[in-house]
Amino acid sequence: MSFRIAIIGAGSVGFTKKLFTDILCVPEFKDIEFALTDVSEHNLAMIKAILDRIVEANRLPTRVTATTNRREALEGARYIISCVRVGGLEAYADDIRIPLKYGIDQCVGDTICAGGILYGQRNIPVILDFCRDIREVADTNAKFLNYANPMAMNTWAAIEYGKVDTVGLCHGVQHGAEQIAEVLGAKSPKELDYVCSGINHQTWFIELRLNGRPIGKDELVAAFEAHPVYSKQEKLRIDVLKRFGVYSTESNGHLSEYLPWYRKRPEEITRWIDMSDWIHGETGGYLRYSTETRNWFETEYPQFLEAASKPIDPAKRSNEHASHILEALETNRVYRGHFNVKNDGVITNLPQDAIIESPGFVDRFGINMAAGITLPEACAATCMASINVQRMSVRAAIAGDIDLLKLAVLHDPLVGAVSTPEEVWQMVDEMVVAQAQWLPQYAHAVPAAKERLSKSRVKTREWAGAARRSVRSIEELRAEKAALKQAG
Repeated sequence: MSFRIAIIGAGSVGFTKKLFTDILCVPEFKDIEFALTDVSEHNLAMIKAILDRIVEANRLPTRVTATTNRREALEGARYIISCVRVGGLEAYADDIRIPLKYGIDQCVGDTICAGGILYGQRNIPVILDFCRDIREVADTNAKFLNYANPMAMNTWAAIEYGKVDTVGLCHGVQHGAEQIAEVLGAKSPKELDYVCSGINHQTWFIELRLNGRPIGKDELVAAFEAHPVYSKQEKLRIDVLKRFGVYSTESNGHLSEYLPWYRKRPEEITRWIDMSDWIHGETGGYLRYSTETRNWFETEYPQFLEAASKPIDPAKRSNEHASHILEALETNRVYRGHFNVKNDGVITNLPQDAIIESPGFVDRFGINMAAGITLPEACAATCMASINVQRMSVRAAIAGDIDLLKLAVLHDPLVGAVSTPEEVWQMVDEMVVAQAQWLPQYAHAVPAAKERLSKSRVKTREWAGAARRSVRSIEELRAEKAALKQAG
């Protein structure tokens, strides 16, 4: 087989490398071309050198090109994968910093809540540019695989407004299933069969079977509470399991910021989170982790390049969906996964226009979703709150409507639990002004927002959050890795 895969945002070096090696684990894909594109020439050069080293070490005919000209990379591409973060860590820092001034403490801030909504405002105009280029220069039947957050908003914009065949991909379901299999004592995650459905980052394990035996709520609660690690790291997640009756795919920290109950007061935040790792609820945890990862990669790049000389091991192929979807479409080897698509009847008690995440099967005929799933009422209600915010956010981003944007932020569950309407109106003004360079659709609204900010009397505070940690230096990271290696 010979076709082109374009990766937009290929400068996400670690993730691009993972996708690349996963795809090359499929024997039929050795002769394909990867066209890398990114706005950063520096990052492109680094990732191309790594992928070239992999190709050379494995004696493959695979071709790798790199360009900052996106249309050039997309020309004739059969598959387009997006891993972009518009505004990079600079804009992301504002997604966390500015809401904190108004009492909104986020762990990740990339899906909904104040940070996720503004992240969507930055991404959606760019996503539509991608879609225009795909329609104009890519293969006639090109498929767009979106890995970029906010997943639901980006995918919604690409399908509804970009008019491109799009699927959103995430790994939360796989990671949640691995946890459940572990606490239940399974020898392998493959022993667990499950139905997981909802919306991205609010997906629910509504049916569980271990080696064919049904697993109920009480058994699952007991298994998690008995686990020496998860019982401490996933306290909030276990509490939701007890109350809702089903387990959520999302990590303790991520889940906490989609709900209005656990992060609205500092003392509640410290009660429910765990500080052993960023993902369990630390204030701005993913921002810190991302910053440290970038700094580490820049410093240790020669080691990453050297590691690329190792042979590809198909046994280490990851459970990221992309390579498995491509394999199913191209070879007709059926793949079962969980995909973000427009609802259209897949989940009976969520809106038809919503982007849902639910089970599906892939073969040469495409992605075929398992339809007719009904969520437990509490799960559907929680998803609905986010869907309404997502819909308003997408429409605001398309129209550049700052009033609708403010209403979307106001209706966010956590924002609404913490902030007054006056605070929300000022916060959105402040975020739009701070991120104006990445928000071209709001250029007309920036002068008035600045004027309002100059006259505002809404009080704010400089606050690091309830559970903030400083970015660690390279020396500290080296020392920690050395200690872990010695202990292991």
